[in-house]
Amino acid sequence: MKKSWKTIMGLGAATLLLTACSASGDKADQKALPRVGILQYVEHDSLTAARKGFEGGLAQAGYHDGKEIKITYENAQGDQSNLQSLSEKLVSDNDVVLGIATPAAQSLLAASSKTPILFTAVTDPISAKLVKSMEKPSGLATGTSDMSPIDQQVSLLQKLLPQAKTVGIMYTTSERNSEVQVEEAEKLFQKAGIKVLKKGISSTNDVQDTAKSLMKDVDVVFVPTDNTIASAVTLLGDLSRETKIPVVGGSKDMVEGGILFTYGPDYEKLGRQTAQMAVKVIKGERVSTLQAQYPEALELAVNKDMAKVLGIDLSLVQDQ
Repeated sequence: MKKSWKTIMGLGAATLLLTACSASGDKADQKALPRVGILQYVEHDSLTAARKGFEGGLAQAGYHDGKEIKITYENAQGDQSNLQSLSEKLVSDNDVVLGIATPAAQSLLAASSKTPILFTAVTDPISAKLVKSMEKPSGLATGTSDMSPIDQQVSLLQKLLPQAKTVGIMYTTSERNSEVQVEEAEKLFQKAGIKVLKKGISSTNDVQDTAKSLMKDVDVVFVPTDNTIASAVTLLGDLSRETKIPVVGGSKDMVEGGILFTYGPDYEKLGRQTAQMAVKVIKGERVSTLQAQYPEALELAVNKDMAKVLGIDLSLVQDQ
């Protein structure tokens, strides 16, 4: 009887030891996985599409979350203090981090002394001081730009709205990505003989009043791929219907929210393009040697319902 009891106790101890070793092994395996942190600046469809494309691109390359890699996702909701605290945590806890939109990428770079940084949905990585040049980033960051072909947007506007003599430009003054596009658009509109009236905003609270003010004095409103304006794009759509003043530019999701048209990147594909770069970094390549890239996929997005409301003939741009 005593022998039997000792045997049982021995088996129990062995079982506990094996269980502990197994649990310890699982934790070690999880810790050994490459860790990827993602910081999204604000919630809107284009940035979310870029994130999903990035995660999908990693999975397509054989890096599934919880299996071959561990992904941590955070959203700063457009708040500067959130950006700073989340950046510090993500940089500290991960092997490589992704910043989605210019403010997120800049915040991550400011927080990092050695953690490699990828970015996407950044309009001008050079003026944002994320890279020294697109060809030779030469620092801790590289990634993909979402720069839209402003010249083609201006050309489309002239085709669809040949009577437009004055264009109003609305943008967020704190977003360098928007300023870059506005500077380029202003030059092109002036070259085309179209008068430009610019108005800057500081938050989504300014969108409605600023747009109303512009629409009184212009024939069309142009907006860049602006994160703040995108967050309140339905207000622009409603005002456009009310005043019959078209709004053009921005990103594809902004067109779905009521803007007449845009020509620019597919953000889901842009995220996948960035994922290809991330795989190289995970495998050991240095970000300083990886060329920053422009979008490989561009597309025309048109809001057909808005075109009907405004009485605009879309056949003029069918071949774009």
